[in-house]
Amino acid sequence: MHCGSFKGETSLRRAVESWASIDPQAPRGTKGAFLSLVEYRVAKEGRGCYRLEDSHWILPWSDQERKTLEVAGGSYLCAFISVQHFVLSGRLDNRPGSVNSSIKPVTPPAPATASPPMRPKSASPSSSFNTGTRRGSSGSLKNGSDNGGVPGRVRVAVRLRPRNSEEMVADMDFADCVELQPELKRLKLRKNNWDCETYQFDEILTETASQKRVYEVVAKPVVESVLEGYNGTVMAYGQTGTGKTFTLGKLGEEDTADRGIMVRAMEDILANISSVDDSVTVSYLQLYMETVQDLLAPEKDNIAIVEDPKTGDVSVPSATHVELQDQRSFVRLLQAGEANRFAANTKLNTESSRSHAILLVNVRKVVKPKIGDRESENGGSPQVGKNIRAPTIRKSKLLIVDLAGSERVDKSGSEGHTLEEAKSINLSLTALGKCINALAENSPHVPIRDSKLTRMLRDSFGGTARTSLIVTIGPSPRHRGETASTIMFGQRAMKVENMVKLKEEFDYKSLCRRLETELDRLVAENERQVKARQDEEEDYETKLRETREFAAEAESKLTATMVSIEAERKEYQQKLSEAVQKLEKAEKELKNISQDYQHEKKEAKHNEELLVLRRKLEEETKHRERLEEENSRLREQLNILSEEGEESRKTIDKVPSGRSSEGSQSPSVHKPTNHMRDTINGQRATIAKLFEQVGLQKILSLLESEDVDVRVHAVKVVANLAAEEANQEKIVEAGGLGSLLMLLQSSEDETIRRVAAGAVANLAMNETNQELIMAQGGIGLLARTADDAEDPQTLRMVAGAIANLCGNDKLQIKLREEGGIRALLGMVRSRHPDVLAQVARGIANFAKCESRGAAQGYKTGRSLLIDDGALPWIVANANNDASPIRRHIELALCHLAQHEVNAKDLVAGGALWELVRISRECSREDIRNLAHRTLNASSTFQTELNRRQLVC
Repeated sequence: MHCGSFKGETSLRRAVESWASIDPQAPRGTKGAFLSLVEYRVAKEGRGCYRLEDSHWILPWSDQERKTLEVAGGSYLCAFISVQHFVLSGRLDNRPGSVNSSIKPVTPPAPATASPPMRPKSASPSSSFNTGTRRGSSGSLKNGSDNGGVPGRVRVAVRLRPRNSEEMVADMDFADCVELQPELKRLKLRKNNWDCETYQFDEILTETASQKRVYEVVAKPVVESVLEGYNGTVMAYGQTGTGKTFTLGKLGEEDTADRGIMVRAMEDILANISSVDDSVTVSYLQLYMETVQDLLAPEKDNIAIVEDPKTGDVSVPSATHVELQDQRSFVRLLQAGEANRFAANTKLNTESSRSHAILLVNVRKVVKPKIGDRESENGGSPQVGKNIRAPTIRKSKLLIVDLAGSERVDKSGSEGHTLEEAKSINLSLTALGKCINALAENSPHVPIRDSKLTRMLRDSFGGTARTSLIVTIGPSPRHRGETASTIMFGQRAMKVENMVKLKEEFDYKSLCRRLETELDRLVAENERQVKARQDEEEDYETKLRETREFAAEAESKLTATMVSIEAERKEYQQKLSEAVQKLEKAEKELKNISQDYQHEKKEAKHNEELLVLRRKLEEETKHRERLEEENSRLREQLNILSEEGEESRKTIDKVPSGRSSEGSQSPSVHKPTNHMRDTINGQRATIAKLFEQVGLQKILSLLESEDVDVRVHAVKVVANLAAEEANQEKIVEAGGLGSLLMLLQSSEDETIRRVAAGAVANLAMNETNQELIMAQGGIGLLARTADDAEDPQTLRMVAGAIANLCGNDKLQIKLREEGGIRALLGMVRSRHPDVLAQVARGIANFAKCESRGAAQGYKTGRSLLIDDGALPWIVANANNDASPIRRHIELALCHLAQHEVNAKDLVAGGALWELVRISRECSREDIRNLAHRTLNASSTFQTELNRRQLVC
């Protein structure tokens, strides 16, 4: 876009002439002929101005308006119209007749009443090293043409090379002279054993830092900026042999992880461009003995450096520019270039680079504007049609510079031609250091022409490129002076600030070709449409004549038809009136008949309903009498069963539960036991007979009776039925489990709750029933019953039910979460031996399941019994006088001890000594052997026994 900001008409004419002289597309001719192509765009609304779609004010050019046109503040806004009538517009540059490809978006100018804008000073088109283009220098950036610049300091990273085998031997007696603090981004350089200097950098990379991390920290931000349209530079500086070429140019042929910055940068660039619209070209140069040579074409040994006097850009047009398509071709290109690079064997480096290698990557990206977008960031994009815009091209440049290593001649042992190479390298690096010093100190003069290296890097330091410098150092204390010099170079470079600019331009040639193609297409389309329209008009005229003739004929037919229709209408109207009269008469007769019919129908229906109700009443009366008789009979049978059950329970309570120490019982015990067994068998036979006669559903329905005695007898029958495994499935299928749980929840009668808990305990002997009990909230109801009950028999039934549930591996976690273990431990308050025996059985079942789970591998944590505080009670009752309690507790201790994770808790709780006692004194051989094996298998137990000098 070509535009400018001027005061007065004279400066406007000079701008027009200047544009004509520098723009190759500008029309050639006299001043008058050229001025006829100019239109003024005025910031003041009114005086014949009008507004365009893209917020431009255009005032047509005429002699009278040219003489009288005035704008507040004396500023003109103009747009140049090319011969194709393209409106090239945007915010005007601050230099007369300038050509700027990075213009900000157009904003409407201030109104005429506003104060005149201040005119900024012009910037000199001198070197980028000039302080006028640096932030923080005496002539800080204020030029209007640089408004698109963003301040950006040179970022510096330090990388420490690992020790090589020679240094490990030679420096064995010396301490490291460099100490890195990467987390603080700080470096300490030791002067001696008691003094050191500290330096701060942007990044500190240790000797273990990977090539990928080095790339992401140093080069990736620069590569991303290049892809966005900014110039970028990545440079390595350091003593010879410190890893500069490894960091930048390593190809990674043997190990892909060793790929350097050059290879990784090109991978990112190729991955983020379009192979259709975008392009990437590469040049590979070396600066050897102050001559620029082409590494891709060795015959080009003295390439000239060209500087644009207007923009200050540096280029090497004579160098080979290779357009890349894929990563493999780039790697082959680097291999060819490295083969042509000068290198020598010195004392400090067997493959010392004798030249500065410069990889120049030019990226051209096309930014396609979207339909409906407003003016772009750097100026209004010229447009002709609603959907036609000039594509924006972003041209950026990436420099990757592998500087030759700085060296001391006395250490490197250079002589002859190698000595001359070293002198040339040191001179160019010295010139670069002087330029950086001048920039860091805001010196008015920067000696960029002292070396071709500084000329090539004029945009990298103090210019418009985003620059990252990686400083490589070695660990050897023998080269402390060179290391200190390298670090100071990096410190000075950090003080240099660049003004990073986005460089865009519009692709007018592409736009022109598109518009010409579009114009040809539209002309051809227009011709086709004109021809088609003419053909359509002829067809329409022919059809119109035919239609008129058809309409006249149809009109005559219509008249005749209407006459005949009118006659028929009168005839039908007369017939219709007669039919209506007949219909009204028939409707009256039908209505009377219908009313009579409905009346008779209602009477018949009432008679039928009355007869049905009488029959139902008689049936209900008979059914009620039968139910009353059956209810009386069931009540008598329930009373008999209840009395027999009470006698059986009393008989059971009288029978001693323990065994004699010799393991035999007296004959006097067998007689009541046999009598009790006969009584129970007789009761079961009676209940089975009742079950067959009455049916399970009727028995379960009695559980909901309002009569307490009936509910008591019914629940006893259900409990006795549940004792038989064959009846358990039928009871559950008929809903008996839910009815029993409902009794536990709602009943306050102690007998009902005791018998219901016993029935649930019988049902809980089946694994399927156990899951149903848990699913229906049975453990919560049992726990609440255990908390509320005081009767030992009720507690025994509840404890028995929970003990049966404790034997299911799948229910252990849920059993604990819903308070099952807590309820078991709470019932020991009764101290009744039968209750304690059931509690001990439940704990033994729970411990056995946990032991089995630990053996199978799905149980890893500490025992839930220990978590819930059961261990003290277990230890306290391990030697209980009651044989059933003692036997279950001994089994529980053995199972808990089989899981090593419980060992420490068992030792701390005193359970170890009980295990030792069980292994020696238990009356049952299987429990005694289990305890012995458990003690021998546990390392914790063995350690404790050895400490106490005990032998199991």
